[in-house]
Amino acid sequence: MTLFSEINEQPERIKNLLSTQRKHVEKIALEIKKRKIEYIFLAARGTSDNAGRYANYLLGAMNGLPLALATPSLFTYYKKPPVLKNALVVGISQSGKSPDIVSVLEEGKRQGCMTLSITNEAKSPLANASDFVLDIKAGNEKAVAATKTYTTELMAVAMLSAALSGDKKQWAELGKVSGWMKETLKQNDFIAQAAQRYRYIDQTVVLGRGFNYATAFEWALKMKELTYIIAEPYSSADFAHGPIAMVESGYPVFAVAARGKVFDSMLGMLHRLRDQISAELVVISNDKKALALAQVPLTIPDETPEWLSPLVSILPAQLFAYHLTRAKGYDTERPRSIRKVTETK
Repeated sequence: MTLFSEINEQPERIKNLLSTQRKHVEKIALEIKKRKIEYIFLAARGTSDNAGRYANYLLGAMNGLPLALATPSLFTYYKKPPVLKNALVVGISQSGKSPDIVSVLEEGKRQGCMTLSITNEAKSPLANASDFVLDIKAGNEKAVAATKTYTTELMAVAMLSAALSGDKKQWAELGKVSGWMKETLKQNDFIAQAAQRYRYIDQTVVLGRGFNYATAFEWALKMKELTYIIAEPYSSADFAHGPIAMVESGYPVFAVAARGKVFDSMLGMLHRLRDQISAELVVISNDKKALALAQVPLTIPDETPEWLSPLVSILPAQLFAYHLTRAKGYDTERPRSIRKVTETK
């Protein structure tokens, strides 16, 4: 199994997760409501941390739940964990083996909090430290760069949001994600050709906002892991507060601009970059106005709702990183200096 095959496996993994885990997720949601949870305290690293960024926006916007991203060093090195009263303590980890993430859930349990792990290893140390385990059912992921574990983590978070809200429309839209993914993956040949244009770049910025703030971070991470270029992720709002000064004519800028609440803000930034600076744009969107500004337009299905767009928009980003790695002559299966499982304390 290769990185490319795992990217293409995602629609079926998402479909399987939805069909096998819905009742379990609804059970977890009932317990959250029963406990009168006031906020979520979430610990994760790397790709899983980007899934946490998605949860931050989604559970806040759809469920009114504030979410705080944990600082695990407070639990391990400093031995000064915060008070977690009335929190749902969540750990997200594909392997479930990172000691610092496990330590956060162990402390949450010690303080009497409800604990939940979202993981691909249902018998891992993280799972053992949790009251509830949500198995993302991604199957064995051999490629070092995470792809299907990321999207199944996002799907798990989206299912939890739908279960908490009890909104039938949300569940119906979740059932369409697999099909939207399949449609998006049909761009593979175009992306493979387009990536050749950027084989000599050594730096870029990646922009996103709202739900796709997470996508910007995950796209940038895949570029760093696989192509070794300096790829800095920003909210388009933060980018306007100084970092835009680094962009000059021809500078490559990657952006995710899905239709929704923050679209006009993203579109304004894209116009500024293209019309005033003549930046080189690679844009993922389901809106013709944004795509028309790009030298390389990457589409997602028109009907993709904003709250689920990160599950779909990351696919062309993954394919772009994969093909750019090949264009640069690097090994997509063995990126230098990193391993599949990283155990930090």
